[in-house]
Amino acid sequence: MNAIDPARMAAREALLLELTQIPTAAGHEDRVIAFVDRWVARRADRVESIRDDVGNTIIRQRRGGSARPVLVTAHLDHPAFVVTGRAGDGVVELEFRGGVNDPYFVGSAIELVGPGDHRARAVIDSLDADAKPFKRVTARPGTGEAALPEWCASGTIARWAFPRAEIADGLVHTDACDDLAAAAAALCALDELLDAPGCGHVGLLFTVAEEVGFLGTIHAARSGFIPRDARLLCLENSRSFPHDSPIGAGAILRVGDRISVFSPGLTNRLAELFGHESKSDPTFRWQRKLMAGGACEATAFASYGYESTCLCLPLGNYHNMADIDGVAAGTARAHVEREHVAVADFHSLVRMIGVAARGLDSAPAETTEQLMERLYAERSSVLRRDRET
Repeated sequence: MNAIDPARMAAREALLLELTQIPTAAGHEDRVIAFVDRWVARRADRVESIRDDVGNTIIRQRRGGSARPVLVTAHLDHPAFVVTGRAGDGVVELEFRGGVNDPYFVGSAIELVGPGDHRARAVIDSLDADAKPFKRVTARPGTGEAALPEWCASGTIARWAFPRAEIADGLVHTDACDDLAAAAAALCALDELLDAPGCGHVGLLFTVAEEVGFLGTIHAARSGFIPRDARLLCLENSRSFPHDSPIGAGAILRVGDRISVFSPGLTNRLAELFGHESKSDPTFRWQRKLMAGGACEATAFASYGYESTCLCLPLGNYHNMADIDGVAAGTARAHVEREHVAVADFHSLVRMIGVAARGLDSAPAETTEQLMERLYAERSSVLRRDRET
């Protein structure tokens, strides 16, 4: 499939906008899990889900398949706040679960999200950056809020307060691309693969608490929740660097992160498939990059013996931090913004998943070993000739 049907494109983008606005935090992914459960329920004749004791979820096709499982993975949390208590004078105390630099906190507006989707606003007025295991903040009622409601109690989650998500100038600006845009791509791709021949072994794996140290990932790997022979295509949103991994140049086959390189056989096979796809259709855009600015679930899975690699979206305003470099250099004021990715890159990621699902189990045109042997056979005479002259 080359050209995307306009109705399908619109449906993908609607799901992207909806999912990336759902409030979530590490250990409190319940709202996103409920969204996934509704998605599964609407396709109950073709898919089923299983869940472990911490909330990791595998979605698999009922028809199955004879090939080794391929699991497309994404995590369901995003850096956010969890209320730990209340103090006097309307103050609420929170811990921040995730990685955001210190200058972005004090003075920023946050939105508390309670039962029944009730909302209240507050403003951060202090930061304890050295608290363990997470940074701690206090916040007071925001403009127009006389006091914070009683439901703003321990366990309530909060996030940065932003306008509604929108698509403008080819970008989706939304609360949490990382990693909900990837989860949206995974759902869209599987939806389109449900009737594809030879793809019954392809499923999804959604993990929890990635932003606080791969907790869900490690739990799933240690517990045996994931089949030992599964091949894992870990989806991410990774900070874009304009001169290396530009937004709008296609989704990225990520070969490694700041900790390690990913499973080379799987990564190289995907590169071959995507290269072939781009030759047959020049409109298909993709990139191959290391993306060493952060760590990825593919590293965690590989550490436990799983074959894994990563596909990612180049991300703007990583973890909602606007102008990270300018703030670090002292030339810009720290402020939070919606994350953004290119809509074209999102569609590229969905297509890459489809190409991988259809092609991974076909015989490669030439293995790396065969390539080396061919080059040697073609050119080794040069060595002999040079020694004879």
